[in-house]
Amino acid sequence: MSFAPVARRRGSARQLLSGALLVLPAAVVTLLVVGGGIGATLLQALGLMPIAGPVNPGIDAFLAHPDDLAAATGVSIAVAAVSTVIAVVVGTSAAVVIASGRAGSRLLAALGATTVTVPHLIGAATIGLLLSDAGVLPRILGIQPEEWAPWVGGPLWGAAIAEFAWKESAFVALVVTGTLATRIATYDETAALLGAGRWRRFRHVLLPLTAPTIVICAAISFVYALGSYEVTWLLGRTYPEPLPVLAVRLFQGVSLASRPEAAAVALATCTISLAVVALTFAALRRTAIWR
Repeated sequence: MSFAPVARRRGSARQLLSGALLVLPAAVVTLLVVGGGIGATLLQALGLMPIAGPVNPGIDAFLAHPDDLAAATGVSIAVAAVSTVIAVVVGTSAAVVIASGRAGSRLLAALGATTVTVPHLIGAATIGLLLSDAGVLPRILGIQPEEWAPWVGGPLWGAAIAEFAWKESAFVALVVTGTLATRIATYDETAALLGAGRWRRFRHVLLPLTAPTIVICAAISFVYALGSYEVTWLLGRTYPEPLPVLAVRLFQGVSLASRPEAAAVALATCTISLAVVALTFAALRRTAIWR
């Protein structure tokens, strides 16, 4: 038994124009702010807008710290990817439970809504106090600091991944729950009446219909984790530094000559983020609901 999602009908030209005009003011402001920031960063990284001294065009800023930049890129992508996968799996599972209306679903929804309101800085401090070698959890379990796994500042970046996964899973759960609360519930009930079990309904009804929402949430979570400074700075290692931490350190350097290098690192972060957004839209265009 298979339940293929029904493609949406395209609106008329008048409706499309009306929708475009409604989002035009916000799009113009966003383009000016984001585009202006990225443009200024690019000019500074290329030596065309120096803080001090003459204009010296070139790509020296990108080649100043090749090893550090490569290591930072690998760490940032790894932390963002692992935390995003965990957040999507946990958040989607929680959304299915919340939408089902079973016992505990309201409590789970309340926990998710509360978690979303917690700032990442507070969440990082909480995770640090909980998972450090002298933190709350090893004390409760009676484990000595030297026997506790190095979650905070360890080689696997466990505390940073846990914080991102915890916060972003709540975000994914609330967004996917909103999607499940629409006509998807009707499709699920129809499949149940036709004899489909829970797993088949999830695989052939819920998952295909919520796939665009899940993909968008995953992209948002990945990009945020990639560019987050405070979480990886508080919970991560001193080396290799993630991209945001490396950019801030170079920007705060004593020498003004390091400013273009910081701009180059920031531009690398923006490039990866824009590539993820482009891949997300490419994936969405292949879904039947998007068409």
